[in-house]
Amino acid sequence: LKILSGGEAMTRSLADRLLECCASLWNMYGPTETTIWSAVDRVEPGTDAVSIGYPIANTQIYITDERSNRKGDVLRQVPVGQPGEILIGGDGLARGYLNRVEMTAQRFVPDPFSAKPGARLYKTGDLARLMPDGSIQFIGRVDNQVKIRGHRIELGDIEAAISQHADVKEAAVIAREDNVGEKQLVGYLVAAPSPNLLSKLRVYLKEKLPEYMVPAVFVMMDKFPLTPNGKVARRALPTPSQDRPDLDIEMVAPRTDTERELAQIWSQMLGIAPVGIHDNFFDLGGHSLFVAKMMTQVEETFAVKLALSDLFSAPTIAGLAQAIINAQQPQILGSKINLDELLADAQLDHSIFPEVPGVDIAQAPQNILLTGATGFLGAFLLDELLSTTTANIYC
Repeated sequence: LKILSGGEAMTRSLADRLLECCASLWNMYGPTETTIWSAVDRVEPGTDAVSIGYPIANTQIYITDERSNRKGDVLRQVPVGQPGEILIGGDGLARGYLNRVEMTAQRFVPDPFSAKPGARLYKTGDLARLMPDGSIQFIGRVDNQVKIRGHRIELGDIEAAISQHADVKEAAVIAREDNVGEKQLVGYLVAAPSPNLLSKLRVYLKEKLPEYMVPAVFVMMDKFPLTPNGKVARRALPTPSQDRPDLDIEMVAPRTDTERELAQIWSQMLGIAPVGIHDNFFDLGGHSLFVAKMMTQVEETFAVKLALSDLFSAPTIAGLAQAIINAQQPQILGSKINLDELLADAQLDHSIFPEVPGVDIAQAPQNILLTGATGFLGAFLLDELLSTTTANIYC
């Protein structure tokens, strides 16, 4: 059995399933405007994203800078590995759209790379990158590009990375506004049942993608909504639930007032409830923009000054609560000292005692000499003497 697959991007998980039941599998790519198929590749077992292969005979495919395409500038091919829009030329190119002169002019443009008079190219609106071996890796649609935290992101790159996970059958990624009006990536999955899948998937993606390309939220689904022509209906994908995600640690409720205040701040900012004291801030969907806003709110709420390292070293409610407690305790010479340590320092060793026993004084002293005590002990004794006696204190 030979399978020819086209019309929709082929995921690695689908390819693996098809390879089990056929002698050969071929991935076909091409829009109707270029007579259906313009590139083809035989699919082999593996873990990489499925390629759309190479142009067929009498067909030319260029990967161009889609930003210059939109502005009407001169078409420029992008370097190997860089995303760009697919433009197709050759004998299979249609004449245009019937009675749609304006649309034809927009999509069928002169071919600046050809010496043939009147040669044209069709602007597909598809994103891809040229690989070092000359094959073409399909990414997605140009209109599926988003800008998140200053980074221009191809959603197809993220979907391809997710789809390469062994337990994932289908994946879709879109950008949605979060609770504070910032865009965040939301990943939708159809996957095989697997314990702690989302936690494992986050670790897997962090090895393949930059931090800003890892979705903040994942939504598990039984199947995706489809358009009448069988494509994923992205606008119909559901809004993420505000329930706590499936993490690989047990939910532990806040125990103290500080932890409860922090949990409320995290819950309001991340749009998740409940929040456990050992839940990782970044596994709950937190990111760099959230960090700055959340730390500012924490400092204002608890009237303390915290360093960003306090969160990154222990990104949990419990860890941040301890950092707040440390910041609220007295500081000596710029160092945070635990109260138990201070009380221990104030105790004399048993080997230290006066040679002459102390004498009870009937009347309160008028003059007191304080000597030999420095640091916290000296400051503590001086404060106690000044607040509990009317004597003159000599140091």
